[in-house]
Amino acid sequence: MNNPEQSELGKASAYVDQYDASLLFPIPRAVKRAEIGVTAQAPFFGADLWTAYELSWLNLRGKPQVALAQVVVPCETPNIIESKSFKLYLGSFNNTRFADAAAVGACLRADLSQAVWRRSDGSPASAAPAVGIKLLLPEMFDREPIHELDGLSLDRLDVACERYSPAPELLTAAFDEPPVSEVLTSNLLKSNCLVTGQPDWGSLQISYNGPQIEQEGLLQYIVSYRNHNEFHEQCVERIFMDLWTRCKPAKLAVYARYTRRGGLDINPFRTSFPQALPAAVRTARQ
Repeated sequence: MNNPEQSELGKASAYVDQYDASLLFPIPRAVKRAEIGVTAQAPFFGADLWTAYELSWLNLRGKPQVALAQVVVPCETPNIIESKSFKLYLGSFNNTRFADAAAVGACLRADLSQAVWRRSDGSPASAAPAVGIKLLLPEMFDREPIHELDGLSLDRLDVACERYSPAPELLTAAFDEPPVSEVLTSNLLKSNCLVTGQPDWGSLQISYNGPQIEQEGLLQYIVSYRNHNEFHEQCVERIFMDLWTRCKPAKLAVYARYTRRGGLDINPFRTSFPQALPAAVRTARQ
């Protein structure tokens, strides 16, 4: 079983420019999920939505091609992909010839699907659904919008913040009042890479139906991640589970869009009920 310390994170790495799928480094989700009480069926659905901004390859005549790649990894997969390994893998396309963009997309889909569904013993999963891949070619770049997360901003609140590691005890809800439906946002989410400690900056959207969550405590709780070391996907699942267990909403969705690092952004989405995935629209900070 791979663990984060075995990855290339924080280490000097040789950049391979010929296609090499073995560069992908899957990390099991189970260890971190056990920390937040998810040991069997998770109470959420969703996906990790990646955007790759540094994808290039050669056509059959050796001319460089570029594209953006949007990747959808279902949260039901047993593994995440460590982001530096993803960057190194994409770099291995740089001097590799492909017939066309469709061939590149097919290669990405096959390799990423194999990595995220790989069993703990290293064997490939059988009949697992493929990772979603969409390539945006240069003629489509100008159509890519920028839009901030919709909802009522918690950042308007003038609160005192003193906790900088996750403090779920800050979360409270009005259980003795009628339920509400709200969409709340914040740009003050910050955590750190689990291995290197490098800062990860994010914007957060929380949609729920149920007892009204006390907003000042919620904002203080979001800020409490500021010195916390954990991967993006793990932070969002921790936030979901803290809200789910402490505030007891009837419905809950948590969505974070993180600023890109290494040419990649990761945007985890978790929801307690089936619904369409959010549109892949980046925020200004991404």
